[in-house]
Amino acid sequence: MVIAKWIVAFVALYGFGGFVADAIAPSVSKQHLWNPRWPPHAKFHNGRTMTMGILGGFLSLFILFYFRPLTLPLLLIAAAVAGMYWVSMVFSPFFPGTAWFDPEFQHETKRPLGFSPQQLLTYMLCLLLIVAVVIAVRSTGG
Repeated sequence: MVIAKWIVAFVALYGFGGFVADAIAPSVSKQHLWNPRWPPHAKFHNGRTMTMGILGGFLSLFILFYFRPLTLPLLLIAAAVAGMYWVSMVFSPFFPGTAWFDPEFQHETKRPLGFSPQQLLTYMLCLLLIVAVVIAVRSTGG
């Protein structure tokens, strides 16, 4: 279960990545928090999302590294908490008027494997969490 724990921790740390990308990294933050075309309420939601990623990441890491022994139920809770941020991104495009990036940045956004970068990262991190849960369940005989 140690491998599963570190996979979940890796994904939990990526919860801080939303803040880094949306507020700090120049190439991405200009499309988000520092985009002058975004209305204040959109920036409010971006701030809330960044904060949720950070809080979820902290909570997941706390569960993983505070409780001894780390049981399968605790690992599953930590995985769920770490995954909420990323799973919410999977479902976000189903809401009307949403997109993985704004049309004004369509030509400068690279599309590895045909996905937007955050879309590909989201799918990869969700897949990693599934792998971690499978490893944990198999290692405990659950």
